[in-house]
Amino acid sequence: MSSLISADEISHEAELVWLEDVDQLDYVRQSLDRLPTRKGKPAYHRDGRMVGYAILGPDAKASRASGTFRRRVFWLLPHDRDSEPDGLYAKSAPAEAVDPRTLEPRVKGYKTERSEGGPPSRAMQELGIQLPL
Repeated sequence: MSSLISADEISHEAELVWLEDVDQLDYVRQSLDRLPTRKGKPAYHRDGRMVGYAILGPDAKASRASGTFRRRVFWLLPHDRDSEPDGLYAKSAPAEAVDPRTLEPRVKGYKTERSEGGPPSRAMQELGIQLPL
């Protein structure tokens, strides 16, 4: 879950690679996966689809026990809001979901009114303000 990702776990990120236009997505799910390499598109073994992933810098160390690297992977499931706007997450978001516009390398991102499915107030819309939750 996003709330369980700590700053030190993503401190070696060099870049985030997006496979889709995230400006069109209200939220993405994020997780830390154990992967065999620092960079490159990882294999994807979940339902749904991968929408992005992190590339680690050369100073990232592999786990002594497994030889793997912990990298963020961003993904969506078939029942997420982008596929089912009136579905389960029409007015909420999964626990591990964050607004992709708040993500950067080494920044875990956060939920916003948009990612949570709630419309901003009229005053906020008029002022162009979007607050994080």
